[in-house]
Amino acid sequence: MDHGEPITGSGLRTPRAAAIAGILFSVLLTLALVLLIVSVPSDPTKAGAWLADPTSRATIAIALNLVPFAGMAFLWFIGVVRDRIGQLEDRFFASVFLGSGLLFVAMLFNGAAFAGGLLAEMAAGSAATPGPDALAVGRQVTSLLLHLYAMRMAAVFTMSAATIMLRTKIGPRWIGLLGIAVGVVLLVSVGLTLWVELLFPAWILLLSVDILRTGLRQSPGATRTAADAA
Repeated sequence: MDHGEPITGSGLRTPRAAAIAGILFSVLLTLALVLLIVSVPSDPTKAGAWLADPTSRATIAIALNLVPFAGMAFLWFIGVVRDRIGQLEDRFFASVFLGSGLLFVAMLFNGAAFAGGLLAEMAAGSAATPGPDALAVGRQVTSLLLHLYAMRMAAVFTMSAATIMLRTKIGPRWIGLLGIAVGVVLLVSVGLTLWVELLFPAWILLLSVDILRTGLRQSPGATRTAADAA
């Protein structure tokens, strides 16, 4: 009986922690993506004269500064969701779920760091400021990291998370099916329009709100874990 109380307490705290982390990630990433989309030209090869505008530089700097906090919230979200699933977690889908989530955060951080370095050099106006050709290459690399590879990993994460949800029945079936649809759209549509990227944080937000509303109820994985510990 002494071992049952901490598990019960964890079961009560974990859904709320997952929901709060997911909502925080969704809000921060959505805000960062919107700021970047409205401030940066969609064509990476466009001349960098727009960076001379202090307002544009400030807006981009705000967006890039939001990325680390979004990444930390996302890692917390992954951790508490895996903890909640418990022993019902399938090793294959769990590996894809965790691996794609970590790769998404890594690419997001790399893209933001690369963009931040270019922005800092442009703002400094020193002799080391990159020329038009170097700036074009830098923007191409940043665009590929943030809008192609990171979002492809987001698509894989969404589909694996939705599949785990459907298999373990820890949430509504329609949210799981919607997650698979969102993942497919991200896989095939990234690069056509940047606004489609907002589907990823929107789905995480939807899942997080459902977690907060229902507390994920008592999932079979958590029930089995508590029973084995007892």
